[in-house]
Amino acid sequence: MDLLQLKYFQKVAEVKHMTKASQELHITQPALSQTISKLEKDVGVPLFNREGRQIHLNYYGEAFLAKVNIALNALEEGKREVMDLAGLQQGRISLDTTFLPHFPDMINQFTEKYPNVHFDISQASSQKIKDELLVNGEIDFCISCHPFDDKGFHNIPIQREDIVLVVPKTHRFANVTILELSEAATEPFISFKRKQQFRETVEDLCLKAGFEPNIICETDDYQIINHLVASKLGITMLPESLVEKSDLTTAVHIKNPISERIYYLSWKDDRYLSLAAQRFRDSLINHYSQMRETN
Repeated sequence: MDLLQLKYFQKVAEVKHMTKASQELHITQPALSQTISKLEKDVGVPLFNREGRQIHLNYYGEAFLAKVNIALNALEEGKREVMDLAGLQQGRISLDTTFLPHFPDMINQFTEKYPNVHFDISQASSQKIKDELLVNGEIDFCISCHPFDDKGFHNIPIQREDIVLVVPKTHRFANVTILELSEAATEPFISFKRKQQFRETVEDLCLKAGFEPNIICETDDYQIINHLVASKLGITMLPESLVEKSDLTTAVHIKNPISERIYYLSWKDDRYLSLAAQRFRDSLINHYSQMRETN
């Protein structure tokens, strides 16, 4: 059994298809099949159930994968620790983030200071996937609006912003600066699709206000949402930083229920953080702390 076999096994378990796995690993499908068969022979039991071209982990495979993930993560942490001990001013930082105001500016500042540090940045489609990435040790940090309640995690609030109602300039709310969300109960809403996390936030706020939003249009793009509101198709709720400046729309603040987003930087206590990751964490916290002081 060798490291390459374990990495190949992990990839096949992930994509559940030998041909797709071989393409992503840049090897031939027969070579991959041979490697997996040799691994199963070394382990002593079959690890997959084969159904045509599909391949799925069986009971033994599920148990083995859990240990393989731990082993490969531990080796990656060891590599980062050795690099730190050698004093190398480089590294790779992995994080999953929801939209965070001014985040690209902060990344640019950091990479200008540490040009040899590289980032792996993902945007998981659900909070559940974010949680799994952090819990399984696949990423250094998670930035989201949901802190980890379990023991063994750090959660630092780094930014807060209002969620506002965006309406056309001709709308009856256009000259109102602040209102009760319940006043919008009969309005047509434009919203993100259900797979977007912010959609759940909007629905929860509306339910707190005593109604279910009448969503007449859905999209993945906040810019399209802004344009549709400008075209008078309906109104929407957005984080204030996503409201585009326009002569055709206006933003109205909500006083009840409290409508805001708090962004948390979270990391796992027992995951080794490289010097690069530690510098990034401290820079991120300091960056948003300074922004709060100047606002």
